[in-house]
Amino acid sequence: MKIPIFPMIVCLVSALIPGGTVFSQDKKPAKKKAAPAHFAPTMANVAYDKYDATVLDFWKAEGEGPRPLMVYIHGGGWIGGTKSLGRDKVEFFLKQGISVAAIEYRLTGVASLPAPVHDAARGIQFLKSKAGEWNLNKDRIALTGGSAGACTSMWILTHDDLANPDSKDPVERESSRVAGAAVAGGQTSIDPKQIEPWLGANVLKHNMINMAVGEKTIAGALKNYDKHIALYKEFSAYNHVSKDDPPLLMTYGSDMTLPSKNAGHGIHHPVYGVKMKEKCDKVGMECHLLVKGVSKSDEYANANEFLVGILTK
Repeated sequence: MKIPIFPMIVCLVSALIPGGTVFSQDKKPAKKKAAPAHFAPTMANVAYDKYDATVLDFWKAEGEGPRPLMVYIHGGGWIGGTKSLGRDKVEFFLKQGISVAAIEYRLTGVASLPAPVHDAARGIQFLKSKAGEWNLNKDRIALTGGSAGACTSMWILTHDDLANPDSKDPVERESSRVAGAAVAGGQTSIDPKQIEPWLGANVLKHNMINMAVGEKTIAGALKNYDKHIALYKEFSAYNHVSKDDPPLLMTYGSDMTLPSKNAGHGIHHPVYGVKMKEKCDKVGMECHLLVKGVSKSDEYANANEFLVGILTK
């Protein structure tokens, strides 16, 4: 019996084209898999500062006594991204009795450093100011995020406390210190003079590095490096590591190729984690690095284990 060729060709082509429709033998389109549902927050778009972008979502967990809190800081190179979280991610923590928050912040196309990072840090202080009202344990707050969200999370984790006890603003009087952070693909340094020797020239092709300091191109950022050096050094968590910093867990992809292959590979390269782990180990800060075939933790298999561990112990 001859097998009709046309349906087979259609199926093959559809499989090779991203987003292509897969047809059944009778040419009726198969049902598309539904995207993960967004789980409606207990409170949405709560303003934590005066800017349009400085809002956060909050999901309240049930349980006896003040609840620990997991805070998500989104990635996107400080250029884009959103605080939106899928149902599965939120429900996982709520089932552990852990409340969840997701922070939006100003992007570098609107306001360069320090705005994106300081916004997120104020978000933490704001959440602490709501501890009584939202039933939160101020001492059990942990951060998570990927890429630029990881970079911000590590800065907050390792930086000295931003609390200003004399401020008239009650949010500013709160501590910015947290109990730990689990991050993915994060930049432990954004200093072009430091990361190019680590990773090769391709890392500088990512706009995160120049946009961070308000430059349209990396050529401009390098030309005006002396003008921007203070910002580059300040917002590199690698420079703030000390023994008294809370625990950190980092995950990265396993491609250790050097120099980095392209901008995307360079900006998320596992060498960022290797360098950070070396620094943490040197000063005695607890740090776990998960890179398949390169580094593992004897205590934690993944980020969720780590976060639940430090938030519920």
